[in-house]
Amino acid sequence: MSQPAPKLIVGLGNPGDEYAQTRHNAGFWFCERLARELGVSFSREARFHGLAANARSEGVWLLMPQTFMNRSGQSVAALARFYRITPAEILVVHDELDIPPGQLRLKFGGGLGGHNGLKDITAHLGTQDFWRLRVGIGHPGDRNEVVNFVLKPPRREEFDLIDESIDRALAVWPTLAKGDWNAATQRLNTRPAAKPGA
Repeated sequence: MSQPAPKLIVGLGNPGDEYAQTRHNAGFWFCERLARELGVSFSREARFHGLAANARSEGVWLLMPQTFMNRSGQSVAALARFYRITPAEILVVHDELDIPPGQLRLKFGGGLGGHNGLKDITAHLGTQDFWRLRVGIGHPGDRNEVVNFVLKPPRREEFDLIDESIDRALAVWPTLAKGDWNAATQRLNTRPAAKPGA
């Protein structure tokens, strides 16, 4: 079954300088870099409660909700409804505790893994059937430390691994843009080869 090409790329994160470098903002990092690659810039769109960029050459919108993570759905649903974008045409990029830094997982639908941004998007769209690109940030090892962990910047070596994983995701963007989700999934979900001496 062929899948539609993405028309909306959502990066999840929290607005404000104090959150800019925190692990929870990995989705924003991807969106900012994709916008640079596509030569588009974000502008504040009050009606969409976020920063939006229209990459006309790719036929895709980029969105960074400015509502705080647990209300991301308000922003996503507003833009999707306005431009008649279906959930299956949406790719949400977000941080993932259950994957180590440097790894990615592309998947369609499925569970929400306790992620407040995904929960709110699901509530507003009325379905879990949208694409997610999960950017591994690792886990602190203690459930009680999770909130503290995601709202802190990654250590230098973690940041480098996350940055490299975003490089790999950007390299696969042309495949994603065509809607070739199967090929993109195979490339993104493959663990990167260990570096010599690692």
